[in-house]
Amino acid sequence: MNNRVFALLAATGEATIYGLNHSIAKGLMPEYIQPFGFILLRVLCAAILFWIISLFTKNEKIDRADWLRIIACSIFGMVINMLMFFKGLSLSTPINSSVIITITPILVLALGAFILKEKVTYLKVFGIFLGLVGALVLVLFGSEIRSDAPNIPLGNALFMINAASFGVYLVLVKPLTKKYRPFTLLKWFFLISLIINLPITYSEFSEVAWSSLPSKAIWMMIYVILGTTFLTYLLNMMALKELSPSTLSVFVYLQPFIAIIFAVITGSDHLNVIKITAAILVFTGVYFVTKKKTEYNA
Repeated sequence: MNNRVFALLAATGEATIYGLNHSIAKGLMPEYIQPFGFILLRVLCAAILFWIISLFTKNEKIDRADWLRIIACSIFGMVINMLMFFKGLSLSTPINSSVIITITPILVLALGAFILKEKVTYLKVFGIFLGLVGALVLVLFGSEIRSDAPNIPLGNALFMINAASFGVYLVLVKPLTKKYRPFTLLKWFFLISLIINLPITYSEFSEVAWSSLPSKAIWMMIYVILGTTFLTYLLNMMALKELSPSTLSVFVYLQPFIAIIFAVITGSDHLNVIKITAAILVFTGVYFVTKKKTEYNA
């Protein structure tokens, strides 16, 4: 298996895990754990896992000039990204989150034009506009009366911040993947994010009734820790070694299909005209943005 095929499989695996996570994580909040408490559980466990594994791998020294970028990756990839997604998921619905997250490739392209000086055509600009309109349709008109979704417009807005933050992370982390091994980067990313997240999330974390959690909730938490946190970030890093941020971000399009099918089957969400309209706008925008390869695409 060549490196590019492996990278594509890693990206597919990452998207699949994320797609299922929209409903699984939603099923835990807020009954068993609040969103910010969930973040602390994620980063704490991931930091421990990556540091333990790093003890059995080659030690790499981080260049002094790279520390600022590493801190920025932690902030955008493991702090803002996670806090906004899980808080948004506690306020909105799994299908909304899976649709809005698809604006990430559009944002990555826009960031690439600004940071990497990529050429952006009028067609791509139109695609960016359509994608943002689709996301805004959900934010402004996606309100429903649901006991488990108390503030859908705010939740959808937080998903947009989450998507933007993850897009920044993909662009920032790419140069680092060429210099360092995945475990070297991830152990520092999660340690830094643990330190930053701790004062924000500890209060909700301390409220969890750990001794009374049912086995179903425990297994769902394990999925989020090992799958959505440990494996997805590791697979993402492996994929980025061969693929560009804009190419990798395209795999986010798999998430809505996986998330919608899983959400409808499990009864955690349902489709309606607003969601279908928003999805069509987003996917049409995505099509125009990615119709042709940019110079930075792998």
